[in-house]
Amino acid sequence: MRRVLLLALALTVTLCVAGPAYAGDDQIVISGDVDVARGETLDDVLVIDGHVTIDGRLEGELIAISAPVRISGTVDGDVVALTDRAVIERGARIGGDLVYADKRPRVARGATVEGETRRVDLDEISAPFNAFAARIALWLAFSVSSLALGFLLLWLAPRALEAALWTARTSTGPAIGMGLAVFFGLPVAALLAIATLVGIPLGIVGLLALLPLYAIGYTTSAWLLGRAIVRPPTGRALAFLAGWGILRAVALVPWLGGLVWFGAAVFGLGALTVALWRARQGAVGPHGVPAGA
Repeated sequence: MRRVLLLALALTVTLCVAGPAYAGDDQIVISGDVDVARGETLDDVLVIDGHVTIDGRLEGELIAISAPVRISGTVDGDVVALTDRAVIERGARIGGDLVYADKRPRVARGATVEGETRRVDLDEISAPFNAFAARIALWLAFSVSSLALGFLLLWLAPRALEAALWTARTSTGPAIGMGLAVFFGLPVAALLAIATLVGIPLGIVGLLALLPLYAIGYTTSAWLLGRAIVRPPTGRALAFLAGWGILRAVALVPWLGGLVWFGAAVFGLGALTVALWRARQGAVGPHGVPAGA
């Protein structure tokens, strides 16, 4: 039952057209009435907003989100009425449970409910859906921002990205080590600065800079991954899109997405840091390759 209710709640967000929609003998109505006349048979019925009248027969479930329900016929499965009242008239039959969240159903004498009549906590049911929606919103926000950041880096610092690419190919170990040092070292240094009281402003600035720096590292790794797959003469932008698409797809997988984000942020930061250090020492030429190569 929980699965059915969560599906109903998800449909209130994902369906965006008004009026009835049909899938075989199922009927989904976003805004409108459903009237199953005597002698008529349907399978499942979902109504978001409207009125439901069942004089005929449903061979599946009936789910009414914000819709009064009147049944004088037969529903073989469960009947779920979340916010409005369900009225079960004399001679009606419900083969499953009669479930409500707000107003208790009225069941006339002579009506049959073969399952339980029970109340559910709507907040408890919607909590997993709300968490899922928040996760998707966060994923979309980070996807858009990392895409914009990637194109900005390709425009403003293409040589730095090429240098990071050379570093990733020739000095993988130092890049990982430097990335770990930067990833964990910067917040520790910022907290130590705050602890000294005198360095509070510097420490606060350091903490505020962490997320942008991690985002740069992640975006750099998207470029490195894409360039490993999409090689020249294909342009940098397409290579970045390939790597970015793979990382954002993996980010949808629980736990694995977080691990990949950490690895990408660490490796990207490390490759950039090592490349910039070598450039300052004159060990890297203008196109990201060793000087003199």
